[in-house]
Amino acid sequence: MDEGVLVTRALAGDQQAFAALVEAYQVPVYNLSYRMLGNAAEAEDAAQEAFVRAYLQLKTYDPAKRFSSWLFSIAAHYCIDQLRRRRFSWSTLESLTGRDPQDHGALDPEERALNNEEGRELQRALMLLPENYRLVLILRYWQDLSYEEIMAVTRISESALKTRLHRAREMLAEKMRGGRATPAMAQGLVQAVNRKEEGDGVLSEC
Repeated sequence: MDEGVLVTRALAGDQQAFAALVEAYQVPVYNLSYRMLGNAAEAEDAAQEAFVRAYLQLKTYDPAKRFSSWLFSIAAHYCIDQLRRRRFSWSTLESLTGRDPQDHGALDPEERALNNEEGRELQRALMLLPENYRLVLILRYWQDLSYEEIMAVTRISESALKTRLHRAREMLAEKMRGGRATPAMAQGLVQAVNRKEEGDGVLSEC
């Protein structure tokens, strides 16, 4: 069924229509959350929370805009809130114990896609970026959103977005070169990003 029809029915209170939207977007929303949070369990919780919030806030959705952009905005801002809380919790825990907390969890589809040397290094580098820079990279190069859609999610101007993307690419390349990535890995990332900017599609999952 056409997405516009599903959204219209969901706005009218059709729960089955909203369930169909959840089914259509559960993987993209989970992937966005995982790239932002770097933890499978937290990403699953974030995706579920994003859909709950979307359902509760459905009457605020503007049908003139893309549903995906609106939904990604909800998920992205929830992830940023979680990262800020995590920073506070980690700094508090470290001050009490003098050591870093460890993440654990079973592999899920997105983690399995990252379960190779290049993928792990890319995710590590992403997690070192400030969340606002990480977000624009994920939305542009993994979720394949246009500038207009990213502007709707981030609520920044086009010039600010272009500046942030440029700086985010530089920062990611620096993190890749400064970490365990080989020169070939770092160069491959730069080439993939350049291809995306030239209109060659979304980045593949490493």
